[in-house]
Amino acid sequence: MSTDVATDQVLLIARDVFSSMIDGEEGHLNAWDGPTPEVEDAVHAWVDMFGEISGRAVLTTATPTAHDLARALLGLPADEEVSHDDLVDAFGELANVVGGNIKALMPDAAKLGLPTVAATVPVLDGALRVQELALSWRGRPIVVELWVLLGAA
Repeated sequence: MSTDVATDQVLLIARDVFSSMIDGEEGHLNAWDGPTPEVEDAVHAWVDMFGEISGRAVLTTATPTAHDLARALLGLPADEEVSHDDLVDAFGELANVVGGNIKALMPDAAKLGLPTVAATVPVLDGALRVQELALSWRGRPIVVELWVLLGAA
């Protein structure tokens, strides 16, 4: 997750993950048109990466969108209620796969932590956000952030 991970690489990763895991086809996840939107009623999923360059990959979206993503990933009917455990499993798995693909771009085959899902993301002391990519999944915002831990070795 060096600072040279390009926005287009992250977009390609996210598109591949969503087309294979969520939509079953391409075309439903695109770059957000305009400035990064404020996400209301947000839920966050992240994975930490450890290695020569350490940091965090974070996915953020509105809770209703996270529920729809969980339904799609788990093959649930559109009207089925999503349990907290299913939301954590599904949205965490999306962060895990996106983060794992980003980790593959890192120069030192870093290790990936376990995914975490919560209403807030704890501060990663000494980290700098090096990437923020706003995406549109079926017209709804999903924000991907990459953080690098400064001074990590």
